[in-house]
Amino acid sequence: MNNWKRTFAIIWSGQLFSTLSSSIVGFAVVFWLSIKTESAEVLATAMIATLLPFIVLGLFTGVYVDRWDRKRTMILADSFVAVCSAVLGILFYLDITPLWLIYFLLALRSAGSAFHMPAMQASVPLLAPESELMRVAGINQMIQSISNIAGPALGAVLISLLNMTYVMMFDVLGAAIACTSLLFVKIPNPEKKENAEPNVWLEVKEGIRHMFIDRGITYLMISVIGITFFIVPIAALYPLMTTSYFGGNAYQMGLVEMAWGIGMLVGGALLSLKFMKTANKVLCMNIVAIGLGITYWAMGVLPTSGFVLYVFLTALSGVAGSIYWSSFTVILQTKIDPAALGRVFSIYDSVSLLPTIPGLLATGFIAERIGLLNAFIIAGIATLAIGIIASFIPAIKRLGYSTKGVKE
Repeated sequence: MNNWKRTFAIIWSGQLFSTLSSSIVGFAVVFWLSIKTESAEVLATAMIATLLPFIVLGLFTGVYVDRWDRKRTMILADSFVAVCSAVLGILFYLDITPLWLIYFLLALRSAGSAFHMPAMQASVPLLAPESELMRVAGINQMIQSISNIAGPALGAVLISLLNMTYVMMFDVLGAAIACTSLLFVKIPNPEKKENAEPNVWLEVKEGIRHMFIDRGITYLMISVIGITFFIVPIAALYPLMTTSYFGGNAYQMGLVEMAWGIGMLVGGALLSLKFMKTANKVLCMNIVAIGLGITYWAMGVLPTSGFVLYVFLTALSGVAGSIYWSSFTVILQTKIDPAALGRVFSIYDSVSLLPTIPGLLATGFIAERIGLLNAFIIAGIATLAIGIIASFIPAIKRLGYSTKGVKE
């Protein structure tokens, strides 16, 4: 704990390269699919291919994250993702690019992330003092935001200058830097029960039990899952909203992505401020949820001439989303036993994303039958309602009071 700043500086330096290269590759693949197919269904399918393995495997990966050496798990997971990107790059070089094969490799990359993300999240409370977790979450969010800002811009530049094969190699380079940085730090593992027989199902059930120990956490998690259900499918409609409704091109698509990233960067900076250490984190979550709902509703009533305002509202939604999900991550990190955190995070990630799959499958239906604007309005009203209801649930309010005091 005494050297936690040095440890995180080393980890963050590697993660910055890794997340930036992943953002570049992610934008490049989406841009390539958009140009080749011009289909909302293809983009939605690509997102499903990215999410589904993460959702399914996430129910079980936490068991192994809590059982295995977390540092080794992160290195192996990053290396696996790099191999998948390298294979995809080779296929682009050979001009073997059937959509099903691209979906398959995107799914494999997601499988690697299903191990890496909970391992990283579960390691944070063992590396930094509890009083600094909000700042750590903020800096993590800022790194992600920088990648979201620079990734699309660099991706667009690299696509115009290089073949997709070389663009994919940036992900390999980023993963290599991240793995190398992890070699220079010590990541402790939580204490394990002695003589405990490995039992995957029993350990999954134990992880679920930890999620329901506190009624406030249970109810708050339900509200987070509800908001995620409405927000994630809307994210798949952003490119379509930019091109179909506002008549934009690849430049405008990149501008919207950058606005979202800038918003997340601002949100991460706010989380890093000193007063957030002792803030009522649940109250913060409910306030920004209400703001997020109003923002999406406002997007749904914009005229076709309102693209500039749309970009601004996208940035605001990035600020709100950054504070909302990062605050919940910190609440879990402070309220859940570190020995079960890997399972809790992996199960939560799976359960929160699972309801979004039907929404993604219905992307074409939503765009054509419900209408893009109505989809944003419905998502906004639902998010607003969830934020208001959560503010009045006694168990959630009590949980909020308990987050105001932190251990030094």
